Amino acid sequence: MEKDFFKKFFPHLAEEMEGGVSGGKSKDIRDAHEEEAKGESRTWTGHVPDVVDFLRRCETVKQAEQVIEYMEARGEVTPDRAVELRRQLREEGLDSFGGRKEEGFYHKNTVKTD
Repeated sequence: MEKDFFKKFFPHLAEEMEGGVSGGKSKDIRDAHEEEAKGESRTWTGHVPDVVDFLRRCETVKQAEQVIEYMEARGEVTPDRAVELRRQLREEGLDSFGGRKEEGFYHKNTVKTD
């Protein structure tokens, strides 16, 4: 397997294999402790994404329709809510759910704590 391919699809494992681990703790854990010491915390710790969070990751209307269908089939969205989401998508567009969340959105956003 090519190193670049491995890094792209398994970034944390690649980092560990290249010696990016100190004292048995991954970089993310060290970063979280450093953020805490600096008075910062991750805003999304413990956040469970809902259907709108997933819709905000979609690039196309077709992807959004598939997300709604999937979450309805799993019972994570009621049939009434699915109808409402489809209506909003059709009439107001994908952007009506909020700005698009890029990959790494939850890892990049932190807030200052006092």
